Amino acid sequence: MTMRKGVPVSVDAMIEDLRTLVETESPSRDLDALAASAKAVAAVIESRLGGRADLLPSAGGPHVHWSAGGDPRVLILGHHDTVFPLGTLERRPFRVADGRATGPGVFDMLGGLVQAVHGLAALDDRSGVEILVTADEEVGSHSSRALIEERARACGAVLVVEGAADGGGLKTGRKGCGTFRVSVKGRASHAGLEPAAGVNALVEAAHQVLHIAALGRPEAGTTVTPTVASAGTLDNVVPAEATVVVDVRVETAGEQQRVEAAFAALTPHLDGAEITVRGGIGRPPMPESASAGLFAMARRLRPGIDGASVGGGSDGNFTAALGVPTLDGLGAVGGGAHADHEYLLVDAMAERADLVAGLVDAIRHG
Repeated sequence: MTMRKGVPVSVDAMIEDLRTLVETESPSRDLDALAASAKAVAAVIESRLGGRADLLPSAGGPHVHWSAGGDPRVLILGHHDTVFPLGTLERRPFRVADGRATGPGVFDMLGGLVQAVHGLAALDDRSGVEILVTADEEVGSHSSRALIEERARACGAVLVVEGAADGGGLKTGRKGCGTFRVSVKGRASHAGLEPAAGVNALVEAAHQVLHIAALGRPEAGTTVTPTVASAGTLDNVVPAEATVVVDVRVETAGEQQRVEAAFAALTPHLDGAEITVRGGIGRPPMPESASAGLFAMARRLRPGIDGASVGGGSDGNFTAALGVPTLDGLGAVGGGAHADHEYLLVDAMAERADLVAGLVDAIRHG
């Protein structure tokens, strides 16, 4: 148990709230499940903080918004959707054993939500604080981005309660990330009787994969990784269509522009082939400069806490790109995001809740 201003933060209570959220499964794009999850999140917020948590409908599912009132000063940002399909809980139920909480979504990022709520509950004065918990972060935040940016601008500072970096560090920078889908159109023909009459979309895709993979610049922090490919219909037909999906991560706006321009400039190698490119870098880079001031505050509260720039994206990328001070990785300490071994370290929960509370105080009164 950790004390802040004489008000205890109960780990047992946090565990019970975490159990409630984990046992309300919330896979992205499942609107019925997300509706139930949003209600569960709202109920936890209201029970611990009072007031009303509004459910904001969207094409991606309900977002949850709570405000303490007063002039907005700080936005606590998270999401309640997870990557795990319905039924995962039956195979991997919520458990607490050997100092670890396990179950779908404990680390990414239900644990962070619970810690933030309990941290705020330990403050006598919560004026100026808002919480926004979105329903579609794991699938690109298409229905929530405008709302995130609106509230970030209004508040002027953002604390993102995504899971911590390795060893419990904060996330002071993130790469921009996105997905490109390269579609190749060729011409079918009989592979035995007249292969030359066709335009082999698979062969064209192979040329494109090699060219695309060469766009990466590891020395600049840019990775360009073909991840999924499909082509063809039957083993005796020259394939008329092929598709290549590519994951891209960049550290700077300049690299984003270079890579996007390179995809736009892709041209066929084979006569008669056609190429169409869709997608892009949907999350801009989060530069470390965006977190510098807030990270300094965190280090005054927790001397020696580490910071790291990481490859994964979050909704903090959007807020940082607006120039709004943003600090990420304030959520659960643990690991295994998106994997069956996902876990949260119980012993770190109270300290992380207290860190969020301390940062809120520092932002509003510093």
